[in-house]
Amino acid sequence: MEFRHTSVLFEECMEGLKIRPCGTYVDGTLGGGGHSEGICKRLGKEGILIGIDRDRDALEAAEERLESYPCKKFFVQSNYSDIKDVLKELDIDSIDGALLDLGVSSFQLDNPQRGFSYMQEAPLDMRMSQDDDFTAYDVVNTYSADELKNIIFKYGEERWASRIADFIVKARKDKPIETTGQLVDIIKAAIPASARREGPHPAKRTFQAIRIEVNDELGQLGKAVDRFCDILAPGGRLCIITFHSLEDRIVKDVINRRTNPCTCPKEFPVCVCGKIGDIKKKNNKPIAPSAEEVEKNPRARSAKLRVAEKI
Repeated sequence: MEFRHTSVLFEECMEGLKIRPCGTYVDGTLGGGGHSEGICKRLGKEGILIGIDRDRDALEAAEERLESYPCKKFFVQSNYSDIKDVLKELDIDSIDGALLDLGVSSFQLDNPQRGFSYMQEAPLDMRMSQDDDFTAYDVVNTYSADELKNIIFKYGEERWASRIADFIVKARKDKPIETTGQLVDIIKAAIPASARREGPHPAKRTFQAIRIEVNDELGQLGKAVDRFCDILAPGGRLCIITFHSLEDRIVKDVINRRTNPCTCPKEFPVCVCGKIGDIKKKNNKPIAPSAEEVEKNPRARSAKLRVAEKI
C-alpha cells in the first residue's frame, strides 16, 4: 500500500517555520514526508532535515520521497519526545525550526491491517510503532470497566463512556474482542439509537481514546514541547498542529508558561522572581484550516496550528 498523507495547513506551516536555506530543521512526525518535502524544497545543500517517526513504513516512504533533494537528511526511528537524545546522537546542539503534526497519517488510517479505522474490519492493533508490544487488543480485553470508562471519557470526551465500558466488559466474558468490527458493534449497541443519529460516527471518540492510550500520545506531549523549546536557536520557530482539545490545551499551556514564567503572586505590582520568558507566541489564537482546505481534506476540520519563536 502506498504511504500517503495529505499535509494539513501546509502553507501556514511553511510560513510559520520561516525556513532559512542553511538552517537545521526537525520534522518530529515525519509521516509520508509531505511537510518535510516542503522544508527540503526551501533548504540548500548546507541545510539539514531531521525526520523522526515511530513507524518504519513512514521512514522508508519519506526517505524515498525526499531522496532527490540536495540538503542533508537524517531519518530516525524514535518518538519525538526523545528529541534531545536524537540530536545528541547526531552531534547537533540546536535547531532553527521544528514541526509536530500530531495527527494520525492517512496511510495508518486507511491501511486496514493497522487497526486505526472504525470504518474497516481489522485486528485490534492501533500501534504507531510496529515494534511496540502493547496493542488496542490489550486495552479492550484486559482493562477493568473503570479503567475503560476513564480513558474513553478523558481521551475521547465521550458522554456514553460508562455504558460503552460496561458493554465491552460484558461482551468479552463470552470471547475476546479481536477486531475493529466487533468493537464497533459493541459501541453501537451501547449508545442509544437517538444519540447515534446525530454527530460523528458513534465509534469515533472511543477509537480515538483507545489509540491515545495505546501510544501514550498525551503522556509525553508536554515534556516534548518543553524539550523542543529548549533546543531552538534564537529566532528558531516551533510549529505544532493539534487535532483535539486535549492536545491543544497541553501545547497552549506549555507555550504560555514559557512565554510568561513569572511565579510571583498576582497581587504583586511588579515581578520580583526574575524569571523571563524565552519564547514568544507568533499567533495568540490557533490558526485553523480554510473552508477550501476542509472541503478538499475533511480530516483537516479539527486541526489547529500554534507557532512559537525562541527569543
